[in-house]
Amino acid sequence: MLDYRAEFDAEVAFDGGGELRARGFRLNIPHADVTDTEITALLVAMLAPQRVERAEVSGVRIFAEPHSPAGDPQAGRVRFVELSHVITAGMVTYPGLPAPEITPHLTRDASRGVYAPGTEFAIDRITMVGNTGTYLDSPFHRYADGADLAGLPLERLAGLPAVVVRAVGGERGVTAEMLAHVAVAGHAVLLHTGGDRHWGTPAYGVDAPYLTSDGAKLLADRGAALVGIDAVNIDDVSPAAAGERPVHSLLLAAGIPVVEHLTNLRELPPLGACFTAAPPRVAGFGTFPVRAFATVPADDLPGSAGDLSRCAG
Repeated sequence: MLDYRAEFDAEVAFDGGGELRARGFRLNIPHADVTDTEITALLVAMLAPQRVERAEVSGVRIFAEPHSPAGDPQAGRVRFVELSHVITAGMVTYPGLPAPEITPHLTRDASRGVYAPGTEFAIDRITMVGNTGTYLDSPFHRYADGADLAGLPLERLAGLPAVVVRAVGGERGVTAEMLAHVAVAGHAVLLHTGGDRHWGTPAYGVDAPYLTSDGAKLLADRGAALVGIDAVNIDDVSPAAAGERPVHSLLLAAGIPVVEHLTNLRELPPLGACFTAAPPRVAGFGTFPVRAFATVPADDLPGSAGDLSRCAG
């Protein structure tokens, strides 16, 4: 069994100005008979959300590499990327919501009188709202008849092929226009805004990045599996929004879980990562912290579109 890659030169002109020229660029491709048109489409998808006005490839060379057998210790090697904030006592996640309290239920000293000599345990208690740290919203968070945490299928939470949308340093709102050329069906769409750089400071909740309602409608209409953001909220929470939450309303009505307060999205490639953010199965509960993470092939080349078949989803 073989894996295939294309090596080529490329010239790209972006809508609104700017050009990119590359020599010896490489992309993973699905089969040996891929056409120049298909390679160009893969390149344009990798560059999203940048809007491409013109793209040309030349000098295409297709080469095959042996697919690592199942018994090979090198096969399936992945790099894990942590995407969650650490939860600590007293930390503020969303301004105005209570911070978590972490206290002992049974201390190690006290446990020595409960267990056999030489055996001790610590049993601790945490009191917190569901909106603590990096957390996932289920439809029940917004709608009384929506699926709660226990009702979410694992297919929506684990091993999802991820597409990372770069929206750092621009407008606050991630719009439908910025997402128009992104392939989102069945993907975890992760909005990399850079908002996490203010985590733990008063600036985190001020003029924060967000997804616009037209962007949310596009993602829902095109079948996104999950949507995440590295900011204080996926909706605009500024005073100008007057408490409206159109993005939560649209996505959760479509059964699309939302993950907020992600971090470290800069470490992920635009395509090729597999994303997981699974909360515990709590009935009658809408939101809970997750250990969000991604896996990236250890041999992933810079600029590679990745191999989405590696994801469980």
